[in-house]
Amino acid sequence: MFHKILIANRGEIACRVAATARRLGVRTVAVYSDADAHAKHVAACDEAVHIGGSAPKDSYLRWERIIEAAKATGAQAIHPGYGFLSENDAFANACAEAGIAFIGPPASAILAMGLKAESKQLMEKAGVPLVPGYHGSDQDSALLQREADRIGYPALIKASAGGGGKGMRIVEKSEDFAAALASCQREAINSFGSDAVLIEKYVQRPRHIEIQVFGDTQGNCVYLFERDCSVQRRHQKVLEEAPAPGMTPELRAQMGAAAVAAAKAVNYVGAGTVEFIVEQPPEGGMRFFFMEMNTRLQVEHPVTEAITGLDLVEWQLRVASGEPLPLQQQDLRIHGHAIEARICAETPDNNFLPATGTLAVYGKPAHTQFERGTVRVDDGVREGDTISPFYDSMVAKLIVHGATREEALARLDAALAEIRIVGLSTNVQFLRHVVNSRAFAQADLDTALIQRESAALFHQDKVGRPLAVAAAVAQTLLAERAQERADPFSRRDGWRPHGITVRRFDFDYLGEALQARLSYLHDGALQLAFGDVSGVLAFDALPPDGSGTRMDLRFNGQRQTVQTWQIDENVHIFCALGATQIVEIDALAHAGETAHEGGRLTAPMPGKVVSFAVQAGDAVKKGQALAVMEAMKMEHTIAAPADGTVAELLYAPGDQVNEGAELLKLSTA
Repeated sequence: MFHKILIANRGEIACRVAATARRLGVRTVAVYSDADAHAKHVAACDEAVHIGGSAPKDSYLRWERIIEAAKATGAQAIHPGYGFLSENDAFANACAEAGIAFIGPPASAILAMGLKAESKQLMEKAGVPLVPGYHGSDQDSALLQREADRIGYPALIKASAGGGGKGMRIVEKSEDFAAALASCQREAINSFGSDAVLIEKYVQRPRHIEIQVFGDTQGNCVYLFERDCSVQRRHQKVLEEAPAPGMTPELRAQMGAAAVAAAKAVNYVGAGTVEFIVEQPPEGGMRFFFMEMNTRLQVEHPVTEAITGLDLVEWQLRVASGEPLPLQQQDLRIHGHAIEARICAETPDNNFLPATGTLAVYGKPAHTQFERGTVRVDDGVREGDTISPFYDSMVAKLIVHGATREEALARLDAALAEIRIVGLSTNVQFLRHVVNSRAFAQADLDTALIQRESAALFHQDKVGRPLAVAAAVAQTLLAERAQERADPFSRRDGWRPHGITVRRFDFDYLGEALQARLSYLHDGALQLAFGDVSGVLAFDALPPDGSGTRMDLRFNGQRQTVQTWQIDENVHIFCALGATQIVEIDALAHAGETAHEGGRLTAPMPGKVVSFAVQAGDAVKKGQALAVMEAMKMEHTIAAPADGTVAELLYAPGDQVNEGAELLKLSTA
């Protein structure tokens, strides 16, 4: 076993590797960028080395600096994590040349499987079923268009060197192909350094099922069963589970054997994942087709750990140090069911736009971390940390395990309900909607589940206006009570010797202006009214659970244990029903402000301007694409909010812009 390793990554996966290394008595070295100087993964390791600027190209992708850091600290091996350099064959070669073990497969296997087109040609020779497509080296755009037309629509354009859902476009009809190809190639060159693509028939109602494989230097190779990763948004996984619902022992054995054959064909060593598209024909059953092999540890590896009882990072370290696999195929068993939810900083109701900001509040359910448990949370952030635009938007992974899928689902929803994040937008409530949707609950799975169930997943208000207003008013009253002194004039309960005192509260809830009136009755009761809602408001403070205000709230026929935080005018509300926020408007603070400022188009988040599709003077229609921005390695299209004329472009392609920066001026009628 190694004495010291360097972890060439950041965030959650760096902390994950460090946890296993510490348990095995292996010392660790972290690397970090300017933005990560105070990050959790730096504190999790025994040593840390600064390697460059905040952008990945200036730090985590500078493998020569990483190898220098390994040499300087005496690290015997480098663990690449996932993303960044984990599937870079040149980096694996450089490690070997420097006499440093690469905790992953040999460079030859990365090269063979890393290019999607070449790997599919390998699989074709091995007799593994493939989806009809074009995997050739000729990248002439006219040829690619002809191939797509030949294969038929809908067609899928995929970056040949891609992964992680980036560099992929679904094309519904021939006339959309050229624009989709250009966008896909731009994203591919920025993410992977190559704009080569392959074209495939887009399989309809497909499931994404992958097989975890593991090989050693003695020639042994096993599969650690499957994971179903069908629930996806923008081709990126949202929920992963194991075992796959509906999987038969016969199909599992077939897919496992195919995955092992694929790994052995490239002399694979270490952890890898063979991904399959699984078709669900109307007549029933499932047919699988090879999609790609990820030559690294996957983000979703904890669900495999949960059902097998194994530590896959420990296996990685042992195999990389020359040990044989700890177990053989006949020793492996499935125990129960596990589901992983990726908690991301994003806004699902706005096309999953990535979000940035500070984790002002970050509360989690009772859990284990980086090790198996009924509820497990793996993360690389702490309360007070910032989610920056430089890296992936994932905040944490929530993994639950149960004896059955139904038990795991119940535990997942209960754990999600206990998460408290304030300071930026996340997908936590969206995940709860998915988990409770008919399709997911009944395992009616395919990669279009989110689109199919969109009516039940987006723009949902589970808390509701009455409870939100009541919680905001009750929180204000509890805060006032906390400031009261023995002096009766410090009280703000509205007492007077005759008549009824009425207080006004102004709110904005989900874009709707609300005016609430709170009446202090002579018997001490409180009457709250707004719109067509009116009723007695009652609440009691509960013992605190961390920060925030906890209360037993009763209003409008509902009784909920509610927890709130107020940051500026925003009141963040959490209860068993869900979470929401309401703006409590301070009228004096907004006196004199203008209500409307039209004709502007602003950057929805920090990023880089990729291109403009218009020029000054162009007439545009509502919904027309105006500009493309890149942030968090993804492209985002800025569309016209109304018909109008472009008055001025305020930036040029390549410019970095801040959130809220005005990109162009649009004159509207």
